[in-house]
Amino acid sequence: MPIQLTDAHKKLLDAKAFAFLGTINTDGSPQVTPVWIDHDGTHIVVNSEQKRRKVRNIQRDPRVSVSLTNPENPYQYLEFRGRVVEVTPEGGAEGIDRLAKKYLGQDTYPYNQPGDVRVVIRIQPEHVAGQ
Repeated sequence: MPIQLTDAHKKLLDAKAFAFLGTINTDGSPQVTPVWIDHDGTHIVVNSEQKRRKVRNIQRDPRVSVSLTNPENPYQYLEFRGRVVEVTPEGGAEGIDRLAKKYLGQDTYPYNQPGDVRVVIRIQPEHVAGQ
């Protein structure tokens, strides 16, 4: 069942905190990737290049887990479990530039390669735990 993001959740998601996105490989084993994180008020938002393993895993099985710690207090953390409700290239380029501003202080993401297609991944949280 979906849960609402609280103001405390949003505050940590707004911080310059690195998150870890867990997906499920085809053989059932876990796959975890460090990611930049955002939210749209309802969903947790991640940006990726469409050819990455995490995107392929999500398209096959939308169940994910996201964990992040407070950069000012690593003993404060959140773990969300939920489902990806959308993977879209719409807004992908703008989204990675917004995250580059947040995490790198740069207006444009500097690591795109020719032919890269950025996608926005929206995650509906269904469970949250933390401290």
